[in-house]
Amino acid sequence: MVLGCLAMTALAQSQFGEKPKLVVGIVVDQMRWDYLSRYYDQFCDGGFRRMTDQGFSCNNCLINYVPTITAIGHTSAYTGTTPAFHGICGNDFYIDGKKVVSCQDNSVKAVGSTTSHGNRSPRNLLTTTIGDQLRLHTDFQSKVVGISYKDRAAIFPAGHSANAAYWLDTKNLCFISSTYYMNELPDYVKQVNDDMKKNQEVKQAGERIGYTPLCGTVITDMAIAALQGEQMGRGQATDMLCVSYSQTDVIGHEWGTRGERTDAAYLTLDKDLSRLFSALDEQVGQGQWVAFLTADHGAAHNWRFQKEHRLPGGPLYNDELKKGIYDYLKEKYNITKKVIGDIIDYRIFLNYDQIESDDEAEDVKEGITAYVKSLPEYVTAVAFEQVRTAALPERLAEQILKGYYAGRSGDIIIIPKPHYYGSWKEAPLGQTTHGEWNPYDAHIPCLFLGWKIPHGATSREVHITDIAPTICQLLHIQQPSACIGEAITEITK
Repeated sequence: MVLGCLAMTALAQSQFGEKPKLVVGIVVDQMRWDYLSRYYDQFCDGGFRRMTDQGFSCNNCLINYVPTITAIGHTSAYTGTTPAFHGICGNDFYIDGKKVVSCQDNSVKAVGSTTSHGNRSPRNLLTTTIGDQLRLHTDFQSKVVGISYKDRAAIFPAGHSANAAYWLDTKNLCFISSTYYMNELPDYVKQVNDDMKKNQEVKQAGERIGYTPLCGTVITDMAIAALQGEQMGRGQATDMLCVSYSQTDVIGHEWGTRGERTDAAYLTLDKDLSRLFSALDEQVGQGQWVAFLTADHGAAHNWRFQKEHRLPGGPLYNDELKKGIYDYLKEKYNITKKVIGDIIDYRIFLNYDQIESDDEAEDVKEGITAYVKSLPEYVTAVAFEQVRTAALPERLAEQILKGYYAGRSGDIIIIPKPHYYGSWKEAPLGQTTHGEWNPYDAHIPCLFLGWKIPHGATSREVHITDIAPTICQLLHIQQPSACIGEAITEITK
């Protein structure tokens, strides 16, 4: 018995004492899950296929809230929770009646340029992240750095206590940060920026670099520079590098889910991932780092493409919707005021400055929902406070509530029919977007590779919010402060 207890004690000490030297979080913006199989035969051995062939794949990973939007997805993956708790309700939303960019912070300034896109920080985020918990656990000895083309995709993954977050100033073609983190860029960032200014391909791409696969290459250059410049993975405490690739989203919005440009974006990214993984092996040591890869959302096929192939789908135009609502409210309720403040991500924000009483507000909500329900392009519409009692499938009602934060998410959510989405009047064959509950927007890759990760796969349903508790359990640290996800036991057992 004594020997058995001693053996169990030694096992526990070994288990809790062993940790990877570095965690790498990778988000590929707008990556549908089925791209893993679509491009598999074209991928090289060292990128996506290294993750699928040597790591662990959760083949049924779903986003468990609506809307499925960039800022929300990045935040949810790293906090293990949803907008109902972390408060990041979209790329843009309202705080105290004022529309804000998700990571906007006018109390800070850009570092590395003079652009207003440097007025950014994680202060609108209400919870902690994996990186915050890692920093807390190690008495802030761990280094945490976020890198992306987009500000929100660098800032929210890295969290509140990050050492740094860097994003691209496309006007000046350089990486910048904000005074939230530092007062001057480190030398290795300055060197990356100098190299970019000398790069003819970068100069030729100019402000539209995000529309090219080259953007992913530049992000990888910066990630490797931070890895080496910060000596990540070489200290006593585990470090964390958060990398987000946004060119896939920019290209997808412009040219859709099919075609040479999207193909090039993913095949170039595959090579960039291979290069990043090789740098990790060299800097940290093969088997000494652990990585996860996911997406913030997927994307719908273009509605014109759908129709061309006799598949359901069509466009939604917010201006036409708003006009129809106003005509309906005037006819049915004799309301002639401009009661809609905004429509963002399939959510209607009421203009309460134009609404005189609670009774009138109820009439407005009733009229809007009734009108939207009458339209052939929509499944339903419901005021957020009525979601629990509305005739909605339980799963959809839960997703709506998980995506809702009072005062930031608006007043009414509208649910389009599958493959109907917000569009532009002159949208060409390729363009598309995202934001809905449907699998094309909500089914995303979820891959793990490296330290202590078994090779295998699962088809059971897991969620974007399960990533954070899984990584935290591997690190033996506390989960983020509002985590609702569950550790993926096939990996952590």
